[in-house]
Amino acid sequence: MKIDHFSIVKRVRCPKCDNYITFDETRYVEGQTLVFECPECHRQFGIRIGTSTLLKTRKQEKLEQQQDTQALNAKNTSEQNVAAPDASPADAGTAPAADAPAVDCGTVVVVENVFHYRQELPLQLGDNVLGRYVRGTNINTPIETVDPSVDTTHCVINVRRDRMGRFIYTLRDAPSGTGTFVGNTILRDQDRLRIDHGTIITIGATTLILQAAGQADEETTAVAKKQKR
Repeated sequence: MKIDHFSIVKRVRCPKCDNYITFDETRYVEGQTLVFECPECHRQFGIRIGTSTLLKTRKQEKLEQQQDTQALNAKNTSEQNVAAPDASPADAGTAPAADAPAVDCGTVVVVENVFHYRQELPLQLGDNVLGRYVRGTNINTPIETVDPSVDTTHCVINVRRDRMGRFIYTLRDAPSGTGTFVGNTILRDQDRLRIDHGTIITIGATTLILQAAGQADEETTAVAKKQKR
């Protein structure tokens, strides 16, 4: 019996000129590193199957920025101690902490589909503007996708703390051209919807899942697998 093997065509974006290159994902295994040469600008770049190289770059940049900030705070604290050697013990405890860890405000998981790989987008306090990544677009939570039904500025997740220090997540449409859905309900322009861990959000043909701060990702992973079936 002859078995037909269907290819799964994926697209990767050149980091220099934004040109897209297609390849057959079924010819490779997860974790394998591929090297491409862009036919437009001839830039060579590598990716790993099943991961988003652009997302890793952003995460690395964010980590380096945090490290630079911590180093600067440590330097400033050291200079303050040298400038005031006779400070009393009571005053010594007023210096800001130099190595304060970054606050975990939760994550938005982008479920893999034909337009993109699975991505995890860290949230921050305040407004997190989600939309399709396009070079030059100034949003703080971009999704690396070619889904044409996702606007470059599609929806916003606001993160704040209540009086007890608990995180509160509020979703609103940007507004967008195709709408923002929670379940089968579309958000109106004036709607501000409280969402919790595990909430499924649909923008265009893309599914997002909220992973609240301090929550394990087993539930999120299970929902993502169910969505792919």
